[in-house]
Amino acid sequence: MAIIEVRDLGKRYGPRVAVDSVSFEVAEGEIFGVLGPNGAGKTTTVECVSGLRTPDRGSVSVLGKRPADVRAAIGVQLQASELPERMRVSEALALFSSFYPSPADWSERLGLTGHLGTEFGRLSGGLKQRLSIALALIGSPRVAILDELTTGLDPQARRDTWSVIEEVRAAGVTILLVTHFMEEAERLCDRVAMFREGRIVALDTPSALVSRVDGATRVRFVPSAALDVSLLEALPEVTSVSSAGEQLVVSGSENLLHAVTSLLARRQVVARQLRVDQVSLDDAYVELTGGRDVEDR
Repeated sequence: MAIIEVRDLGKRYGPRVAVDSVSFEVAEGEIFGVLGPNGAGKTTTVECVSGLRTPDRGSVSVLGKRPADVRAAIGVQLQASELPERMRVSEALALFSSFYPSPADWSERLGLTGHLGTEFGRLSGGLKQRLSIALALIGSPRVAILDELTTGLDPQARRDTWSVIEEVRAAGVTILLVTHFMEEAERLCDRVAMFREGRIVALDTPSALVSRVDGATRVRFVPSAALDVSLLEALPEVTSVSSAGEQLVVSGSENLLHAVTSLLARRQVVARQLRVDQVSLDDAYVELTGGRDVEDR
């Protein structure tokens, strides 16, 4: 069941087109990633989904209604979320809880119970993000929109936040996740939409998008004896073979390693300095979009 439906969404700011003919659906219980560089139209799109902006054309529905009609069912963590520096964590939670008849307490699950007396200005970046997520979820929303929630975090804090998002989804919340970190999308998302200059240029599961890249697997090695490269090129799993000095670089499908090592074993050739590289979602993004940056939008 589609819990979010976006059809032919368009939004411009003066002469600048921010979002151009964007359409997608998000299934209930899904983590749906919105990817792209700064200025690609990601934030404008999700602000229309959340009801914070009105599109110039097209339609958006959440739970079968206009976003403005179901605001209590949507929790939003904005890209720039700030609270008064002197406000304590407990005060922020109490303030936001007062907006709802039956607020949800996420403080323990998000690791905030030991910081309830801490002022917002004294929280680490990771704890600020956890508090931001807790405030977005305090109304027990069915949909959570999380915009660039790990930007500026150190690697450990980023991974801790990923674990939190997985817990949120496990609680039955559908998540629209905006990010420009491909590793984050690959780890968390069921499907992703890649944005470029206000349009969706690719939409699929992370693994399916990676599989579109020619030579999704690369095997690098130095053969222990002379090897006829044409034998490698004849393997159905191989798309290309190149050399870098003594090293051979073989690109191909996911079964490439087995095919290459089997051939080498039959020829009694040892693969020295063997290394296997897997194409990532980041590689797929560059391949599918051209990877050029765009001006802020």
